[in-house]
Amino acid sequence: MADLFIHGMGHFHPENTIDNAFLEELDIGTDDRWILERVGIRERRTVLPLDYIRQTRNGDPRQAREAAVYDNAATSVRASGLALQRAGVGREQIGLVIAGGCYPDTAIPAEASRIAAALEIDAPGIDLNSACSTFGAQLHFLSSMSGLPPFVLVVNPENTTRAIDYADRRTAVLWGDGTSATIVSAREPGPLKVVETTLAADSARWEAVRIPRFGHFWQDGNAVQRFAIKTTASSAEALLPGARERAAATGGRVRFIGHQANLLMLEGVARRLGLEEDAHWYNVDRFGNTGAAGAPTVLSQCWDDMEEGDSLILVVVGAGLTWSAMRIDAGDGP
Repeated sequence: MADLFIHGMGHFHPENTIDNAFLEELDIGTDDRWILERVGIRERRTVLPLDYIRQTRNGDPRQAREAAVYDNAATSVRASGLALQRAGVGREQIGLVIAGGCYPDTAIPAEASRIAAALEIDAPGIDLNSACSTFGAQLHFLSSMSGLPPFVLVVNPENTTRAIDYADRRTAVLWGDGTSATIVSAREPGPLKVVETTLAADSARWEAVRIPRFGHFWQDGNAVQRFAIKTTASSAEALLPGARERAAATGGRVRFIGHQANLLMLEGVARRLGLEEDAHWYNVDRFGNTGAAGAPTVLSQCWDDMEEGDSLILVVVGAGLTWSAMRIDAGDGP
């Protein structure tokens, strides 16, 4: 694979908060203890007004688009602003915008085109979607491409609460909204380097997770959880020897970020990997499952915590069923 550097990352979560007490008030058969014992989530953010959820339980996702405080372009502008600031890169330097996630606003044009226009970026916009594994798929493809412009903006807008049935406790407790943005370059060295990526799928099981057009999110919960645990652990274990070897040579540490769907699952994987508690980075307890934005928003929130010599293992899984993993190194060590 070609060198791919990360120059800056940004994130945005909308202001409206769905805590466990709010979900209990909806009288859908759940409470704080039930939620924490199953998924470890305390709060989530949503682009929907809370009164709209109370009154409608989001029975018709088409109405949610009208009710939402932000659309995907608006949250992308906010996340991208932070990424550009951290990277020290101007909008005029972006030569390509790539977007993707679980729930785009339009079939056409590409969501990336709308985001580029909202940011006043004069560059092509294309979408690369692979549900919750989108961020991994995007960097996997970018690392294999030639002829890229000096800087590429990668955006994962995830405002999927608009597709959630708030009369169904199985999914209502899971989802939150968030958007990540990443400035990458295959030409200019940056503080983080993507040194290895993988992408794989079990496409025969595509029906296990889906959002029908104009419909609600649905998944085969038990099967998907078993899949996520198995693939996350095996993908991370495959990258662990190289990460540990580099950390030993540089004096850095091995960090881990998984798909932000279930805190209990992630903690189990981190223990299996033999990682110290503070080496496992996550935000699912405060923001819920934010789809493709989950893992990259964690890295953005921990941007200042990556130290010279550290190696990060990042694993994402999603509908398709598709999964991706990568190793990201900080600094110029071996």
